[in-house]
Amino acid sequence: MGADDHGAFAGDHREFDLVIRGRSILTTAGVVAREVGIRNGKIVAIEPLGTGLRGREVVELAGDETLLPGLVDTHVHINEPGRTEWEGFASATRAAAAGGVTTVLDMPLNSIPATVNAPALEYKRLFAQNNVFVDVGFWGGAIPGNKPHLRELHDDGVFGFKCFLLHSGVDEFPHLEADEMEEDLAEIRTFDSLLIVHAEDSRAIDRAPRPEGDVYANFLRSRPRGAENLAIAEVIERTRWTGARSHILHLSSSDALSMIATAKRDGLDLTAETCPHYLTLLAEEVPNGATAFKCCPPVREVGNRELLWEGLLDGTIDFIVSDHSPSTLDLKDLENGDFGVAWGGVSSLQLGLSLIWTEARRRGIGLERVVEWMSTQPARRAGLRSKGKLALGYDADLVVFAADDAFVVDARKLHHKNPITPYQGRALSGKVRKTYLRGTAVDFDSPRGRLIRRGES
Repeated sequence: MGADDHGAFAGDHREFDLVIRGRSILTTAGVVAREVGIRNGKIVAIEPLGTGLRGREVVELAGDETLLPGLVDTHVHINEPGRTEWEGFASATRAAAAGGVTTVLDMPLNSIPATVNAPALEYKRLFAQNNVFVDVGFWGGAIPGNKPHLRELHDDGVFGFKCFLLHSGVDEFPHLEADEMEEDLAEIRTFDSLLIVHAEDSRAIDRAPRPEGDVYANFLRSRPRGAENLAIAEVIERTRWTGARSHILHLSSSDALSMIATAKRDGLDLTAETCPHYLTLLAEEVPNGATAFKCCPPVREVGNRELLWEGLLDGTIDFIVSDHSPSTLDLKDLENGDFGVAWGGVSSLQLGLSLIWTEARRRGIGLERVVEWMSTQPARRAGLRSKGKLALGYDADLVVFAADDAFVVDARKLHHKNPITPYQGRALSGKVRKTYLRGTAVDFDSPRGRLIRRGES
């Protein structure tokens, strides 16, 4: 059976498992009035509103609700096993679902052991199995000496490999020198994988001022833009020399935009992401001692933020992900507020959609662009073929979003394991009212998420 002009399968008049009807359905044709038919966890019909698709369950959207494809967050530190007190699979994926994120890719650190060989990957999957509320995939790690393990990890389903170009923050995940990164790029090119890079230059950081004390400006000087710029230049040139595929993680330096744009024009297979904290927070507004704001690379100044938004709009930056990097409250050194001591990471997995929508609508940017940046584009780069769109044949990962609703962030009400966020007390627009994973509403009690592998989803 082929699809007709409206997307329904011609001649398919059977009852659907679920039908969702509404005047605001964000499809590949934009926000339109539609009925969506779901069967066996897949979107199998999209018809004009009023068609009357029959379903065992029928959901009528309220007038203020828009149906979106579930978000795809390819940069999440879940930390289990080994540092489960920081975050775990259950708490992280509940937070994801509450924020409209239906697929996450877990970073190879800060769990113990790090995901740098196949046994470590299998060990991590044991903890995740039957314990996730959304779909979860895994990145492998690229560290000194594990090049012989990369192909095995790839064959076992990781979505690519992460490396650092300076100390990662945990000793069990050492960083690569630029020449080692080039060797790994050449290796993964042989099986068409992707290297994702934390791009800050260790030499520049070593020569920068120390970040001790409670003054944010001192911390900002300790992670200069030049450190990012140097490292990104290395990634670009090593990608050029090897012909491999690479990706710049959590871009915070707007200085690097011109280099990235030039590399893309030159035909390099290079992409870049940024994060909600770089698009919504400002260095000028960080209070002294407010270590909830500490992350690496750091939140920078207002002019830098504006240029990052321009980079998103012109396509130099490809997408937005959380870099959810939680820790325990004591590791944030809340008592002293010392930026030199506190763990660097922002917890925002549950808040990303509302954060970006609040800022985007203020700038006159539509919900379609936000979903492209937070769902379609990350899914495409990671190779998630059935995620990231509300379209025929895709997984019925869906979000009921009230764009005009509002709330005030209260860290104690978030699903993150540790109640700390730099957004405490901030008023945000847009609330997630319901999240569906493959056509089933997430109830936050029964974990129905799957562990996904590259090429399977």
